[in-house]
This record gives sequence, structure tokens and C-alpha cells, in this order.
Amino acid sequence: MSQQESTASTVADLDLGPALEAVLMVVDEPATEEHLAKVLERPRRAVADALRELADEYTVQRRGFELRLVAGGWRFYTRPEYAAAVEAFVLDGQQARLTQAALETLAVVAYRQPVSRSRVSAVRGVNCDGVMRTLLQRGLVGEAGAEPETGAILYRTTNYFLERMGLRGLDELPELAPFLPEADAIEAETLEGVPSFDPDAPDTPDTHADDKTEF
Repeated sequence: MSQQESTASTVADLDLGPALEAVLMVVDEPATEEHLAKVLERPRRAVADALRELADEYTVQRRGFELRLVAGGWRFYTRPEYAAAVEAFVLDGQQARLTQAALETLAVVAYRQPVSRSRVSAVRGVNCDGVMRTLLQRGLVGEAGAEPETGAILYRTTNYFLERMGLRGLDELPELAPFLPEADAIEAETLEGVPSFDPDAPDTPDTHADDKTEF
């Protein structure tokens, strides 16, 4: 028997619960039930049931962590009531958050996606090239093709955005879209003074002084 065959048979013989825990301890993004089932050589239903049993067990035991289904996959997270302890250890009292301008821009993309950079600027009433670049670098938004009428690049939120926001999908976004102004209605008034993004040009400052503060 080859070493590869021996390893495969060993994986299939492992207790499913502890095997899932071991794998989830090392993932850097939520793992789907399909992927876990393939890796551990088990039926998806068995894996799904075991994951939910583990999640319930951690809740009953009031562990400092929890197992959540986020962005289509499973991953360990700090239980919210212990977040302060983790923050004190990792950040040593210093916050690393998105600025208000970045949050506004991210909200526009989330509720209007796919959306062009110029339309995001129109909704905010200010050039947002710098903050959009930051959101792209942080992996919170990504390109989603081009607008047929203008050829402008369209942007959407990413799975990483869902993961950081603790959402299973975009349908779990709060009902805030009706409160956002219609970009088409104000674009003619605001877009004329908003230059388009040129990746080779110097950064254009946003009127929000902290827009370029990174996440």
C-alpha cells in the first residue's frame, strides 16, 4: 500500500467531529460543506449535520469561540461577548477600522452593485477614487465586468466582505437601500466635477481627509 493510499484510508477512518475541528482550525476563509466532505471523504449530509452539532455544542458549553456559517462556508470566530479580550490582546487598545468615508462608499457598492466608480462618486457627492482603491486593496470590493453603455468598470462586494460583515449572503443586508439617494437623479449635478479614475495618475484627494486611511 502506498503512502498516499494509507493517508486516504486514515482520513476516512477518523472521527468526523474532531476531524472537522482540526481542519477548521487552519482555514483562512470559510470552508464549504462540499469541500469539507471531499477532503474528509464523507457524505455532505453527514458533514453538515456534524458541523451544526459542533456549533450547538460550543454554544451550550459557552465556549469563547463559535462555529458560524458565513459567506457560504464554516469558520471559527470569537464569541462576541469575548471580543474585548481579543481586541486588548491583538490591538493593544488601538482600533483598526474603516473610516466613515470608506464605510459610506462600501455601503453604496453593497446596495447598488454592480456599480461604476462614477456612480458611487455621484451618490456620495465627492470623488472617491482614493477610498475605492483602498477597498480594492483590502479585498472588500472587486471588479464585475463593464457597463454596456459607457464601458466603465463595474464593482461589487466580495465574499471577503460577507465574511467580515458576518453575512451568509447579500440578502441578509439590512433594509437600508430606500434611504440612499438615487444616483441617476443627482449624477448630472455632481458627476461633472468628479474626475474619472486613472491608475497611472497621482491620487486625487477626497474631501474627506481620512478617506485614504486603510482598514
